[in-house]
Amino acid sequence: MIQSVLIANRGEIARRVIRTARRLGVRTIAVYSEADADAPHVHEADEAVLIGPAPARDSYLLPEKILAAAKATGAEAIHPGYGFLSENAAFAQAVIDAGLVWIGPPPSAITAMGLKDAAKALMIEAGVPTTPGYLGDDQSEDRLAAEAAKIGFPVLIKAVAGGGGKGMRKVEAAADFIAALGSCRREASASFGDDRVLLEKYVTRPRHIEVQVFGDSHGQVVHLFERDCSLQRRHQKVIEEAPAPGMDTATRAAVCEAAVKAAMAVNYVGAGTVEFIADASEGLRADRIWFMEMNTRLQVEHPVTEAVTGQDLVEWQLRVASGETLPMKQDELSIKGWAMEARLYAENPATGFLPSTGPLDHFRLPEGLRVDSAVEEGGEVTPFYDPMIAKLIVHGATREAAAAELAEACRQVEVWPVKTNAAFLARCADHPDFVTGRVDTGFIEARLETLVPTIEPSEEAKAVAVAALLSQDEEDASPWSAAEGLAGFRLNRRHRAPVRLVYDGKVVEAEVPGEVEADILLGEDGEIVLFEDGEALVFTAPRAQFGGEAGGSSDGAVRSPMPGKIVSVSVKAGDAVTKGQALLVLEAMKMEHALTAPFDGVVAELAATTGAQVSEGITLARLEPAA
Repeated sequence: MIQSVLIANRGEIARRVIRTARRLGVRTIAVYSEADADAPHVHEADEAVLIGPAPARDSYLLPEKILAAAKATGAEAIHPGYGFLSENAAFAQAVIDAGLVWIGPPPSAITAMGLKDAAKALMIEAGVPTTPGYLGDDQSEDRLAAEAAKIGFPVLIKAVAGGGGKGMRKVEAAADFIAALGSCRREASASFGDDRVLLEKYVTRPRHIEVQVFGDSHGQVVHLFERDCSLQRRHQKVIEEAPAPGMDTATRAAVCEAAVKAAMAVNYVGAGTVEFIADASEGLRADRIWFMEMNTRLQVEHPVTEAVTGQDLVEWQLRVASGETLPMKQDELSIKGWAMEARLYAENPATGFLPSTGPLDHFRLPEGLRVDSAVEEGGEVTPFYDPMIAKLIVHGATREAAAAELAEACRQVEVWPVKTNAAFLARCADHPDFVTGRVDTGFIEARLETLVPTIEPSEEAKAVAVAALLSQDEEDASPWSAAEGLAGFRLNRRHRAPVRLVYDGKVVEAEVPGEVEADILLGEDGEIVLFEDGEALVFTAPRAQFGGEAGGSSDGAVRSPMPGKIVSVSVKAGDAVTKGQALLVLEAMKMEHALTAPFDGVVAELAATTGAQVSEGITLARLEPAA
């Protein structure tokens, strides 16, 4: 067994690897950027090395920094986690050339599967079914537009070197193709340093089915069954589960056999995931499932496979990298129960899922289930990395039991002042269509109004808020602070008349019972924060709200919703614009976000320039109503 491993990653996957390595008696070395100096993975590792400034391109994405850290600490092996350098064949080869053990597939396999066009060609040769599309070398706009028309709309543009939903766009009509292509190429170039794309026919009711495969250096390959990752938003997975709902024995055998065949075609070693797109318009059928791509690494959603098989996939990785044979043979593996995983993101569903950054003054996750968390209370969510801050994983005897447990777990999340998608996740897991297995990749978009409703606090929540405000008045010189909550406070006097308070800019009223007992949190400027079903509800006294309207879309100001970089500006001062028209594109947390016109009008001021780094809240443009 390997004696020491450097983890070339951060966050929850670094902590995940450390956990298994510690159980096996393997010494762990963490690397960290300046932004992660106080991160949990740094404290949990046996040793930690600073590798550079906060931006990933100056730290986690620099192979020379990782290799130098390994040499300085005497690490025997490098585990890349997922993301960053995990699917970089040149880095894998450099690790091997340095005399270290690479905990991943051979560089040749990464190369073969790393470019989506070459991988699809290889799969066709190996007899694995693939989706119709265009894989050609001619990357001119005219050729790509012509091929898209030939395939027939809607089509999917995908970055050749892509992954994680980045550099991917669905295009509904020919008129939208060139703009979508440009956006896709910019995002692909920023994320992968490669702006080449391929085209695929967009399946109208697609399911995302993937198979966990594992190979060893002795020529053996097994599968650990399938996962369903169909619940997605902007091509990024939201909730994953294992096994896939509606998967019969014959279809499972066919898709898993195809996955093993794909892995064997590239002499695969280690953990990998073969991803398929299924046309679910008539249920899951073997003749309607096609290869999409292979991820040559451990996946974010690997815990659901671990839950239903009872295996530790990181332990498998360490054992295989140490030269051992696979821990189990195919006929020894089986599925037990049902598992689901929800990705908790630092983002605000109410603002179109824009990322949320800042300190974690209050951070409470549910107990009694597996939680893989990247952060802890007192930490900070920075704008430099992916906004996923935790994964909630449940395992039940049935799919219905797992869905109910997941929904309840999401409702118990409490995070402040950073916004999260916890309540959104709870509504997804609780939705009748999800519970009955009626899922596809368009599930969220088709039900967005239901899944992201206008939040109205319950009468109970309003009563607690009113009681807290009255209690503040009674205490006059209150010792409470934003960093402290009020746990189990009591208000021991009865108010007969309703009391007014402000929620979401509106005055609401609530009756107050004679005695209230609840936990609340105090925000800035007298805010009362309490949690209901995963949602952070913020109340204030009326006097704290009405001293002038805050600047927003109504005043024509278009402000940066987060720190980021302006990648394109599509208007100039004096231009007439219509409500919803894209004015500029901001890149933050490795994703592009279009800022649009709040109403029909004229661009009176423009302070945005392409390439500029901007901070949160800065005014980038100001509109005036059309004359």
